[in-house]
Order: sequence, then C-alpha cells, then structure tokens
Amino acid sequence: MAKPGNPAAGRGKKKGATKGSGGKNRRSLEGRGPTPKAEDRAWHPAGKRKAAAERYAAAGGKARPSGSAASAPRRAPKKDDDTENVTGRNSVLEALRAKIPATALYIAQRVEMDDRVKEMLAIATHRDIPVLEVTRPELDRMAGFDGVHQGVALKVPPYAYAHPQDLLEKIIDSGQTPLLVALDGITDPRNLGAIIRSTAAFGGQGIIVPQRRSAGVNSAAWKTSAGAAARVPVALAANLTTMLKEFKKQGVFVLGLDGGGEVALPDLQLADRPVVIVVGSEGKGLSRLVTETCDQIVSIPISTAAESLNAGIAASVALYQVATLRAARTAG
Repeated sequence: MAKPGNPAAGRGKKKGATKGSGGKNRRSLEGRGPTPKAEDRAWHPAGKRKAAAERYAAAGGKARPSGSAASAPRRAPKKDDDTENVTGRNSVLEALRAKIPATALYIAQRVEMDDRVKEMLAIATHRDIPVLEVTRPELDRMAGFDGVHQGVALKVPPYAYAHPQDLLEKIIDSGQTPLLVALDGITDPRNLGAIIRSTAAFGGQGIIVPQRRSAGVNSAAWKTSAGAAARVPVALAANLTTMLKEFKKQGVFVLGLDGGGEVALPDLQLADRPVVIVVGSEGKGLSRLVTETCDQIVSIPISTAAESLNAGIAASVALYQVATLRAARTAG
C-alpha cells in the first residue's frame, strides 16, 4: 500500500501509446500539400482533355475530320471572349456558305446526318475549319437557356457591323431604291433576328441599330434570322436621330410605325421612294426625338381584338406592303 503523501499513490502503469508520440510521425502530420488541379492529373478527364488540346496545338491547330466528326473530340471551351456561337442547321449552313471566318464547327455525338450537315462538313473541311465532336449537353450550354441547336453550332468572331452611310452609298451605287429598317429601342435580339429575316424576304437591303439601348447581332439574333444575318448587313449608328437626319438630306424618307399614325399603311404614297422604316419598341413605341424626325407616322390597321403588334411582326407587315406597292407600280 502506498504511503500517504507519496505523489505516485494510486497511479498505475498506463498501457498503450504515450503522449508525444506524434513527433514520431511528423511527416504524416505535415500532409501532402495542396491538391493538384484536375487538369494536372493525368488520369482525370480534365487532364486527358488538356493533353489532347496540347497535341491538337502541336499538330498546328487543325482537326482531322473522320466521318461525321473530328478524330479527336474535344469539349467545347467556355466562352470567355466576344465570339458568338451560331446554332441551328439553317443558320450554321448559311454562315458557312457566306464564308464568315468561323473558328470551329461543333457537331453533336451521333448526330443525324442530313444533307445540311453533310454540306457543313464539306465546307468546313475545304476551309480547314476544325470540326469538333461534343456531347448534346455541351451544345445545350452553348445554345443558351432557350436556344435550339439541332445538333450543330458554329463559333464565329464578333459581328462586323457596317457603317450606315457606307450601307446607303452601296445601295445607291448598285442602282437599287433604298429600303432600310431602323430600330428604335428594340432590345430583344429575337425581334432583331426576325426583322433581319423579314428584310431579306421582302427585298430590304439592311438594318440600322443604335449603339446604345439596342439589341445586337448575337447568337439569339443569328438563330431567329434563320441564316439571313449572313446576307443582310446590319449597320451601327452612333446616334439614331442624327443618322436619320443625314439620310433625309440625301433624299431618303423616314417612315415611323405607330398605332396612332396619320397615314394608314395601305394608303402610303412614298413606297416607291427611298425609305427607311423606323420600328419602335412594343412597350414604349418610338422615342420623341425620332418621332419628330420622321417624315410620316404610319399606322397598321388591325382588329380591335388586338391592342398592338409585336415589333418583329409590325416590321414584316410594313416591309411586305412596301414591296407589294413597289411591285404594283413597277408593273403599272
């Protein structure tokens, strides 16, 4: 029995590891350092893609098409620049036919091969455009939330806008009577795409959009235009009102579309003259300064069952009417 006051009283021998043994495994406590990035791990899918990309670059940056897609499929890169992804078979094919300087053609895995896809591949091969096979989810991402890609996408540089004055001079020099459409406050690119398509359908020679507060030619506009954006030029005006005034000095009549216009579209007398049709936004209509600049405000007669027309539809109706009146007066 231990004596009272003995500091060791009641302490038995402890079994197992003693405190301080961690020093023995100091290296294991230091850890293995930061986890390597996925692309730096050779076995990881991202690492395999990186290696494939390096081989692709080393080969000179040209894909070797095999069948319906490239021999070395790559994941579509994240969009971190100003390029646009044109999607949809008609839009992609028209862009390729127009020789737009595309940088890559994306084809979905196991895509249905119709005549359009075959022509795309033939053009891309002839022009040395890389053909890259991607998954449908990748194409979904490239097409955007509401985009429909139909298994194809084309990466193109930022749209090259024309200058309004150059556009007008080119039309006059060609001997045509100018028929242009200007957009005032149209911010939905799908409306822009629809108007581009209608302009092409009814003999218009171009679109003019202001530099600020306006939709631009992006992937949505390309898609809605069904490829017409490859044929109909879009000009960018620093100031729409100033540009319209300059056009008026050169003999172009400015017609604004508005439900309360003083001239009904069927009674338009200026259809055979050089004209620019100005379309305002569906909500606010034409701006005050643009309205004051117009030679005439033209209304489209509609049923009382509808309050107004969508901007794209209004432009289509006006273009059709002008084209019809021109044809009738030419025949007469």
